[in-house]
Amino acid sequence: MQQNRNIIWLPVLLAIAVVFGMFIGRHVQPSAKGGPSKSLFYSSASSDNKINEVIQLINSEYVDTINTEQLTEKAIVSLLEQLDPHSAYIPASSLTSVNEDLQGNFEGIGIEFNILKDTIVVVTAISGGPSEAVGIRAGDRIVKIDEEWVAGNGIQNEGVIKRLRGKKGTKVQVFVLRNGRSELIPFSIKRDKIPLYSLDAAYILQQDVGYIKINRFAETTYQEFLDGLNRLEKQGVKKLILDLRGNPGGFLNAATDIADEFLARKKLIVYTEGKSRKKRFYYATAAGKFETQPLVVLIDEGSASASEIVAGALQDNDRAIIIGRRSFGKGLVQEQIEFDDGSALRLTVSRYYTPSGRSIQRPYVEGIEKYYEEAYLSDHTVADSLLKHDSLEIFKTLGGRIVYGGGGITPDIIVPYDTTGITPFLTAVVSKGLTYDFSFEYADKNRDVLRKKYKDYTAFEHDKTLDQHLLSQFVSLAQQKGVVTTQSEVQISSSLLLSRIKSLIARNVWNNEAFYYIINQNDKAVKKALEELKKVKP
Repeated sequence: MQQNRNIIWLPVLLAIAVVFGMFIGRHVQPSAKGGPSKSLFYSSASSDNKINEVIQLINSEYVDTINTEQLTEKAIVSLLEQLDPHSAYIPASSLTSVNEDLQGNFEGIGIEFNILKDTIVVVTAISGGPSEAVGIRAGDRIVKIDEEWVAGNGIQNEGVIKRLRGKKGTKVQVFVLRNGRSELIPFSIKRDKIPLYSLDAAYILQQDVGYIKINRFAETTYQEFLDGLNRLEKQGVKKLILDLRGNPGGFLNAATDIADEFLARKKLIVYTEGKSRKKRFYYATAAGKFETQPLVVLIDEGSASASEIVAGALQDNDRAIIIGRRSFGKGLVQEQIEFDDGSALRLTVSRYYTPSGRSIQRPYVEGIEKYYEEAYLSDHTVADSLLKHDSLEIFKTLGGRIVYGGGGITPDIIVPYDTTGITPFLTAVVSKGLTYDFSFEYADKNRDVLRKKYKDYTAFEHDKTLDQHLLSQFVSLAQQKGVVTTQSEVQISSSLLLSRIKSLIARNVWNNEAFYYIINQNDKAVKKALEELKKVKP
């Protein structure tokens, strides 16, 4: 019966796909690579007749009135799902926000915020932004935007963004409640371009070892990286840990530019190839800033695309030690084609290959759902589960070391997911967001006190006299929220809990670097990287 149903629906699905083909053929824009514009789809004369006939039949004979635009968009999504996991349709309503992450900026008032007890609380006014310029401070409560009261009415993140973002040059008035002031403070803010930073941290981790954390590869990433590296070198850094864990990728040129800083001239970084795209090779160019100094790259299952290009290039050229867990395996190249209505198609046109010839892309023959399930739900707690070498194709680095294909980048040193200290109590408080809420509220109430007491976040981290006070306060909150609490579980998880709480407090009081400085103290992959770097003389 199920098979018969599928047969009955097949002509309808084909008709929808045909309509989609007509739509794309008419509206596709010239390739980003330049050259003459051409349709992505071509039909013979007989096929054209069929297409016209199907469209006429749907318009004139179908039993119900059809929303052609809605039908087309659903058909596009369904059609792309049959291709690969990364070809995608972006509706016009989403294209701007999707592009903002990679462009490295958006237009708005320039604040980071949280919604605490149904009120918009400013976490920080972004440096150099319009909110900082008019005097908005961390801890300010935004209770009114223009003429609309936004406190106590269940506003969500999307609602805040909708009201505060807008075109550069437009104005918005916000009314702020500030600690120590009884009356509302009005601020008239002119929106402007706000930078989205992709460099989370760049600081000295230990003596001459620097640490740089990149969260994505955007238009501004390379310059941010150079600025961070320059700052570290001036402080005496001679060894580096580049943290690409959880980095989903982004622009190819940002990845190749950063890899270029670590590789000698003419070293191959990556190449691409597709059915309709000839091989294209990307080589290191002029002398890089960090070509010979000891280097470790951290990756995990959240490292994808551009992150894998960097890790693969440095591994295949025997330039860095790769530590962590096997990367995601996203090695398909998309080209974005924008349509007249403001929507866009990201179509896979080629694949990425590392210098040794490894395809970065993980197989997806079992479907998209299984594809993502394998990446994020597999057991990363045991090293052997990540290294099924007998089923992986063997390649060799420039120096003759064995590396493995099959999709993703397999680290030189595996550090399995650390389950030490994880208890039902810890799982419950994290999943309910209690560690975040507690840390934010504590930082908000004690911001000035903490800044006066500690000269910087390193002093805050090293002060262990505060730990028991924080832990007991947090446990009380968890009990109030109905979390089952046992003394033994709290004791087992105390180290992880305190690390998480103190790092979140530090982020709210100081900055992102403070967060990573504290959280990295107990990070096993970072510790392993430090061990390996100690073996190498700069």
